[in-house]
Amino acid sequence: MNERAVNRVYDTVFIACIAVSVVLCLIPFIHIIAVSLSGTTPITSGKVSLWPLEANLESYKKVFTNMSMIRSLGFTIFLTALSTVLSMIMTIAAAYPLSKKELKGRQILMVIIIFTMFFSGGMIPEYILMRSLNLLNTVWSLVLPGLISAFNLIILISFFNGIPKALEESAEIDGCSYFGMMWRITLRLSMPALATLSLFYAVGRWNGFQDALMYITKQELYPLQLKLYQMIQNSQVNDLMRLEGSQMQSVVPESLKAATVIFSTVPILIVYPWLQRYFVSGVMLGAVKE
Repeated sequence: MNERAVNRVYDTVFIACIAVSVVLCLIPFIHIIAVSLSGTTPITSGKVSLWPLEANLESYKKVFTNMSMIRSLGFTIFLTALSTVLSMIMTIAAAYPLSKKELKGRQILMVIIIFTMFFSGGMIPEYILMRSLNLLNTVWSLVLPGLISAFNLIILISFFNGIPKALEESAEIDGCSYFGMMWRITLRLSMPALATLSLFYAVGRWNGFQDALMYITKQELYPLQLKLYQMIQNSQVNDLMRLEGSQMQSVVPESLKAATVIFSTVPILIVYPWLQRYFVSGVMLGAVKE
């Protein structure tokens, strides 16, 4: 067997493995969609698998007409955008100077940052801190504690270190300041890393609910995932049934939960295609030639 045939076999096996992985990842999502679109009898009898039975859109009607859910969606979008922007600003502001070897005390700062990846103050001290700062039941209690991720910071520092120093040296010769070099050179060449970390921050904030569970008691500040968590815990299903009266009999809790999962998942999935092009873009190619 020649080398070309061997490579073809390897490619076929690789593609088959990827296809199987994609199918395994899609099956649970397809099942949730099927449950959300199925009628009461197939769901309660456990007959729904990957295809809706007795198609029923009542679950989606209840979700989209539930104003508390719509309000939570709007608040979560605002919270995710605010948290992502502030997190990226702080991460860039910390990563750029720490990527400079001439920064005094750089090694000590890196040790402190890495230390926080393995050890934290704990849940109770964090709650006491939020209470002492009067941040309970505020947006800032959901933004400030996770403003900078040490893991993301290290990734960005490593990416900044990989940018050819010749570019900044030439800019420095032309009289460019550190801020100018960061804005005009470093950040423009770091779009793939910035887009990836922005996505990490956005997904982390979108899926987060534990901090809201600890710090938030006002329902108008409930993120969408906390509403979903409460629904899964069956604390919100009875409220919806009382609000809708007898019409709610056509919707079982499992269908309502599935519709809410789809409702909370689709918005963040829409972001992926927009950022995907940055993951594979070669903005560094040809930046410096020998």
